[in-house]
Amino acid sequence: MAPRSAASPFSDIESRRDGRARRITRARGPAPGTAAALGVLIVGGLLWTFAPDSGSRGETLARFVEWTPALVHGFALNVLISVGAVAIGSILGLAIGALGLAPSLPGRIARFWVQAFRNAPWLVLVYFTTYVFPFEFTVFGKTLPFPDWLKVTLALALPASANIAEVFRGAVASIPTTQWEAAGSLAFSRAQILRHIVLPQCVRRMLPPWMNVYAIITMGTALSSLVGIHDLIDTAQVASSTVARSSFTVLTYLATLVIFFAYCYPISLFTHWLEKRIANP
Repeated sequence: MAPRSAASPFSDIESRRDGRARRITRARGPAPGTAAALGVLIVGGLLWTFAPDSGSRGETLARFVEWTPALVHGFALNVLISVGAVAIGSILGLAIGALGLAPSLPGRIARFWVQAFRNAPWLVLVYFTTYVFPFEFTVFGKTLPFPDWLKVTLALALPASANIAEVFRGAVASIPTTQWEAAGSLAFSRAQILRHIVLPQCVRRMLPPWMNVYAIITMGTALSSLVGIHDLIDTAQVASSTVARSSFTVLTYLATLVIFFAYCYPISLFTHWLEKRIANP
């Protein structure tokens, strides 16, 4: 009969440690985002319950259902503005970030751009682009409109470009200097090192903060309602003034908050997952 193998004391310690970690994880409760969502829903439900109303709650819900397609259409415009702003900001930001690495005059101008638009109030930029740019252009005898939502897109692209340029600078700075020195010893130019060695590594490191910039820009699109853009916030204001019920107003703005949260929170979760995946490949 074969003898039993003695259990290692280290395996017992590891098993107890794993069990303790699982108990701590269970004791932590729900994720912060889930707790925040539940808190918003509970507070919103209480406000909606105790809000004065001239009609029945069922009629308020029916009116809200009627306005739901308009709210969704308004939020689609928020998404369009955010995607356009981040797309333009990414192109500008990568170019400005690359220029900012140079010690020459263009590099100093690029660094000034980053500092200026990272610290500029977004609302001021929105008003600036709305009233400075014309409402239409004449090109080859044809009049082309310049819509306000495109002006807001350009306004939000400015801080997006500054933040993405800083993300690019941080990603490049995270590459060990020994890689630059080793590539330089092989007669690579600085541009070749940046293009063939540094940039492929920077893409993975830039993706999580880039997604974080996109989520912030998406929430910043709420400022577009202040210049007459019919986005989600403006649609909620129109619906609230049209129905003119306190309970409907509470329900509409609660839905507005939930829509923004439901769109941005998964992006935040995916960003955290990417950061852990990149840190522990």
